Amino acid sequence: MVRFYGNTIGPFAVIGCEPRQARKGAAVAVDSGAECGWWSCHQITFFSEFRIMSYQVLARQWRPGDFQHIVGQQHVVQALTNALNQQRLHHAYLFTGTRGTGKTTLARILAKCLNCEQGITATPCENCSTCQDIREGRCLDLLEIDAASRTGVEDMRELLDNVQYSSNHARYKVYIIDEVHMLSKHSFNALLKTLEEPPAHIIFILATTDPQKLPATVLSRCLQFHLKNLSVEQLTAHMEMILQHENISFEAAALEALAEAADGSVRDGLSLLDQTISHGNNQVALSDVQALLGLSEQRFILTLLKQLQNHQGQGLLDTITQLAQNAADFHQVLEQLLKTLHEIAKCQVVPEYPCAETIKSIAREWGKEETQVYYQSALIGRRDLPLAPTPRSGFEMIMLRMLAFSPVEKSSPPPPTPQKKTTPPPQVQQPSPSANMKDQATPDTGWQGIFPKLALSGMAKTLASYCIMVENAENQIKLLIEPNQAMLVSNEQRQTIEHALREYYEKPIKLLIEPGTVHQPSPFHLAKQAAEKKQQQAIDIIQNDPNVSTIVEKFDATIEKGSIVAID
Repeated sequence: MVRFYGNTIGPFAVIGCEPRQARKGAAVAVDSGAECGWWSCHQITFFSEFRIMSYQVLARQWRPGDFQHIVGQQHVVQALTNALNQQRLHHAYLFTGTRGTGKTTLARILAKCLNCEQGITATPCENCSTCQDIREGRCLDLLEIDAASRTGVEDMRELLDNVQYSSNHARYKVYIIDEVHMLSKHSFNALLKTLEEPPAHIIFILATTDPQKLPATVLSRCLQFHLKNLSVEQLTAHMEMILQHENISFEAAALEALAEAADGSVRDGLSLLDQTISHGNNQVALSDVQALLGLSEQRFILTLLKQLQNHQGQGLLDTITQLAQNAADFHQVLEQLLKTLHEIAKCQVVPEYPCAETIKSIAREWGKEETQVYYQSALIGRRDLPLAPTPRSGFEMIMLRMLAFSPVEKSSPPPPTPQKKTTPPPQVQQPSPSANMKDQATPDTGWQGIFPKLALSGMAKTLASYCIMVENAENQIKLLIEPNQAMLVSNEQRQTIEHALREYYEKPIKLLIEPGTVHQPSPFHLAKQAAEKKQQQAIDIIQNDPNVSTIVEKFDATIEKGSIVAID
């Protein structure tokens, strides 16, 4: 329906007539609301404005018409722009990427750039008849073929029979074949020769979401461009720009949720945005987005995490019951739980990371290892959830598993065991550092006692850790290093260690470092042995824990020793 605006003579409407068709002298049907009849257009020439009353969805209304308005595909736009400006044209282009990233849109813009009456350019004029025809979808020299519905070899041969004929009006006859991977093997064979050596006035533009299904012979004949999925930030900014232009109020969190649900597709994002605007009575609120997408409210997730933190098993089950009463999708609840744990982990590693105050509060109260254990449990649960009898029971088991693996230090510590008082042994006088210590060059009182107290770092500390002390005279210290580590020794590192020894002894010291057979463990090897012993103790504690043993037995599980980390 087209409504005329201008001098007011009543609610007249022209039915079934496009604005460009309402010329003077044409007969049109007019509905005044009370009676309907045919009027000639010379009787309504005083109306000054035509407007289509049907609504156009945002995905079509905001479809880019030139390269400048393409979102998130600058790598493709830059390559095509340079090629057009330098007149370096290819006879066959292939655009690949997931749905809604702009493959067909780029193909139409490229066709317009090739056929603009002002010349081949990356910035078509938009005013010539060819640009207008392409924009309005009535250009006879732009043929769009849906390969999904025309897969047969007969269809392809019919198309190729017309290739030999020159274009009607435009410079090039452009064939856009969408979802080209759907063509049959015989259709590809029929296309190959023409695709390799088409007539000078023909350009092929192929588009597909699944380039792996294209024969290598087709791929080798095309100039391929891969369109990337848009990031959440890019989609959010694009939707924000559209809503500001449309004068529609919105919540930033709602746009972010829509962008995440769109999964990198501009078309999917704008379709969801359209749906949200209709649902929210011309506004975009987070609650409406959550209702449309079936997302549970964030407060439930935070409640679950708080109850997990406080070991409230009954509280966890009660919250899950509330989620079930709200008809929550437990697969999506688990997805949100993983995203929240991810946010908590980032806040713990980067304290200045921007996130909600509730997330920061949990991040401060939890340990990093605790967050990682919960995330790993949720990730494994996501894999196992489809195998559970019901999604709810599966989600309950995931939360109970997290509760079972919660750190034990949250419970009350056991009372200390009383120790029998003993008389301390008599203190033994230790020799002063400046004394001759040739007889004290042992791991306990020699280099092992001195090394941790030296102000060393970096390469000098590494070098010193591989040494043992074999001589400690009045003003000279001699260190031995294993021959396979002798490449670490340099005059600069030796002087650094010597300077640290002078500060430790508060007197001049000369340091010698020589390669030789080392019969004692160096500080490095002793530290390695201590770490291995501590790690083995941690593994023993886990393996001997009765709760872990119960879980291993009930679930036929295995303990991954590599995942066990000893904590100071």
